[in-house]
Amino acid sequence: MSAFTIVRFQAKPDQVEAFERTYCAIERPLPGLKRFVLVKTGDRSYCSIGEFESFDHIVSARTTMRANLDQFRDFLDPFDETLGVTDPVSGEAVLDVVR
Repeated sequence: MSAFTIVRFQAKPDQVEAFERTYCAIERPLPGLKRFVLVKTGDRSYCSIGEFESFDHIVSARTTMRANLDQFRDFLDPFDETLGVTDPVSGEAVLDVVR
C-alpha cells in the first residue's frame, strides 16, 4: 500500500502569495512519488501531502524535500521553538478508500 508524508506550514502574513508561487513552482522529480497536493487549511496555514509507492521512497526523498524547503523557508512563520517552520509526519497507509 502507499506511504504518505504530510507537512504542516504557516506562511508569514505578508508572504502568502510569495509562498504559494514559490511552492507551486518547485520541480518534484522524486522517485516513487505518485501524487503531491498542497491544501490551504486557513488564511495562512497549509498542509502538503505526498503519496509515494513505499515508505522507502519517502526515506530516499527526504534530502531533496529538505532542499525544496530551503527554497521557501523564509516565507514561513515558525510554529514554536520545538517544531520550527514545519510539522512533518510520514507513514504507511492502513486504509485507502476510493469512491
